[in-house]
Amino acid sequence: MRADARFAVTDAPLDAAAAAALVAAPASGAVVTFVGLVREHNAGRRVLWLDYEAYEPLAVRAFERIDAEARERWPAVALAIHHRVGRLAIGEPSIVIAAASPHRAEAFAASRYAIERVKQIAPIWKHEHFDGGEVWIEGATADPHDETARRAALERACS
Repeated sequence: MRADARFAVTDAPLDAAAAAALVAAPASGAVVTFVGLVREHNAGRRVLWLDYEAYEPLAVRAFERIDAEARERWPAVALAIHHRVGRLAIGEPSIVIAAASPHRAEAFAASRYAIERVKQIAPIWKHEHFDGGEVWIEGATADPHDETARRAALERACS
């Protein structure tokens, strides 16, 4: 097991309550969980299932980086980010983000920031299987050091 269980890429089913428990503390006034689910329709097509692939060591480092960035903006926030890989059925969680903070506004903002940054910088790829075909959905494309991308994620998180 990793030294910090708050950040994981796994082929096991995700557990939002377990992720929340990793960040909840006596000082927490709020724990926000975001659960991204496999949806049955995308781009006008009926989705049958998804396959996720990741470069696990780099993805976990991206999650750790996102946590550090969030703490720069919201110092009291603690994050957990777990992403699933492998074949996922409709309705299954693909990502769980838990954010704990003394105040709810910071927990909500940090959670939103985290999902925006995961999509920008984590080396995770989605292979969508749908009626009549399949397609790879483009994954992370931003350089982790790209301040313009980081500001865009922060703007979405705080809007």
